[in-house]
Amino acid sequence: MLRIGLTGGIAAGKSVAARRLAELGAVVVDHDLLAREAVAPGTVGLQGVVEAFGDGVLAPDGSLDRPALGRLVFDDDEARSRLEGVLHPEIRRLAAEQEALAGAADPDAVVVHDIPLLVETGQSDRFHLLVVVDAPAEQRVARLVDGRGLQEAEAWSRVRAQASDADRRAAADVTLDGTGTEEELRAQVDALWRRLEHEVAQESDASQVS
Repeated sequence: MLRIGLTGGIAAGKSVAARRLAELGAVVVDHDLLAREAVAPGTVGLQGVVEAFGDGVLAPDGSLDRPALGRLVFDDDEARSRLEGVLHPEIRRLAAEQEALAGAADPDAVVVHDIPLLVETGQSDRFHLLVVVDAPAEQRVARLVDGRGLQEAEAWSRVRAQASDADRRAAADVTLDGTGTEEELRAQVDALWRRLEHEVAQESDASQVS
């Protein structure tokens, strides 16, 4: 099994890369989706969030009130750290379960962990290969404003809440250029996939010989 970490700043193009990797045959473990599963009603994760922040983070139906929680943690580093302490162990447990299933189905699987805050959460050394989709902060802010309707100040706030571009690039084994079109980024993913297929085939042949 080849384990890949995929990350990138908000609006850099990481989702485009993840979709293309899935189309090419990778098993993509989406940590954003797992973060939602981790706090579904009745989960240990949701119970931990309520214990940490109180019943005010619950909606009337007993689900997590995400806007209410966001107001508590967005500009508060200590509160955000408490939330991460609750959520990250649960997310990693769910990710490990998905990875184990993929490995059981295909020992040569390429498993891509799509993690927005991979560098920020200190997971850079957990993967055989770390892929970063890179685009300048100014371009990403423009995309958030033009494509997602955010105000410029809010867009900058979201960008600055993440690791710096320099920190992500320093952690990367492979950097994909997210400044161009989606088609251009997909072409880079295709080239990376051909390289990965070759490496996986070599490892498989070597294991059969040994």
